[in-house]
Amino acid sequence: MVVMYLVDLLIPVLGSVVLIVCVMVGVAFLTLLERKVLGYIQLRKGPNKLGFMGVLQPFSDAIKLFTKEQTYPMISNYLMYYLSPVISLFLVLLCWMCIPLWIKLYSFNLGIIFFFSCISLGVYTVMLAGWSSNSNYALLGGLRAVAQTISYEVSLILLVMSYIYLINSFNFYGLNLYQKNVWFIFLSLPLGLMLLTSLLAETNRTPFDFAEGESELVSGFNIEYSSGGFALIFLAEYASILFMSMFFVLLFLGADINLFFFYMKLGLLTYLFIWVRGTLPRFRYDKLMYLVWKSYLPLSLCFLMFFISLKMILLYN
Repeated sequence: MVVMYLVDLLIPVLGSVVLIVCVMVGVAFLTLLERKVLGYIQLRKGPNKLGFMGVLQPFSDAIKLFTKEQTYPMISNYLMYYLSPVISLFLVLLCWMCIPLWIKLYSFNLGIIFFFSCISLGVYTVMLAGWSSNSNYALLGGLRAVAQTISYEVSLILLVMSYIYLINSFNFYGLNLYQKNVWFIFLSLPLGLMLLTSLLAETNRTPFDFAEGESELVSGFNIEYSSGGFALIFLAEYASILFMSMFFVLLFLGADINLFFFYMKLGLLTYLFIWVRGTLPRFRYDKLMYLVWKSYLPLSLCFLMFFISLKMILLYN
């Protein structure tokens, strides 16, 4: 009995470690893919010297970043300044734990609520990173990121609520069961496009990268970070992009996570994040807020009412 209990305890822990390693490797090659794709969009090569066609470039960057001297502003709030990137990466990796993999890591009935709790807490790390540096640029970047993320979380949660009512479950696995015959994207394409835009805003990606507006804020909330601190913020951002891509595929493009085709869809959606960065200019800030509060919020509420009504009709007929 004791041996079986220990095995049951060890499998999720080992599975979590393997998953984190895989996510980190995925993030490394996502950065390489981004630099290559942006290079070809701008009619240049991108990294091509280190290893075959620049394949070893991410590892070179990681070694360089983690071995550089760590500097910090003299008047910064030292503890908050150092902890913010660590907690940010921890929260993003925690989101990955609720994905319904075949080894059943921590897939549970309230997985979707757990995911929303984690991404909501991520706002605080950005805010603390911006505030603790004691720099005006960093503080402005942090404030922008907080306002943007909180605004888009409202419409994001309402959009996902429509499907929670449809599948009648908070478990990610329910999405797989209900998409055996038809993907949800065919039921409501507008919702899918709205969710994709909200995910771009949620991850602070172009055209919504106001938190890191290079033209006016140099690098936004992470301007004072160097070496390891910058690397952790960078890892958190790209791990978040990978997770949000997976979340979109789970929700709209068939959720059978054991198929190779699932990971092809995930790769294509991640490529879309990069493609958008290479082609679209930055939004104006007032238009960003106008879009979410005056367009997405009323629309997502209308869709939510529609799905609740549909569910009621199906239940009582």
